[in-house]
Amino acid sequence: MSGLRRFWHNYKVLIVMGSGLGFIHWGWYHIKSSPLLHQNRNEYVPEPGIVSYVAPGPRPCLPSQSGPQRGRRRTRPASDSLTELSCW
Repeated sequence: MSGLRRFWHNYKVLIVMGSGLGFIHWGWYHIKSSPLLHQNRNEYVPEPGIVSYVAPGPRPCLPSQSGPQRGRRRTRPASDSLTELSCW
């Protein structure tokens, strides 16, 4: 096997990936420096920020409207059902 063939066989991934990465950076550099993509600062008008969604706050705790349930034994002392708060 010749020296060049052996070099290509041993380092072909490095050669292909290195040159590809170099060409990608070179192309990106030229795209960024293109005057067609740059906007004149005198014509630039900034747009106001737009809020598309505002999350609602937590739901308030409301007095419980349900009375005592039948068939269930109370494990705590009875209290007025309108003073109990239920948050969901």
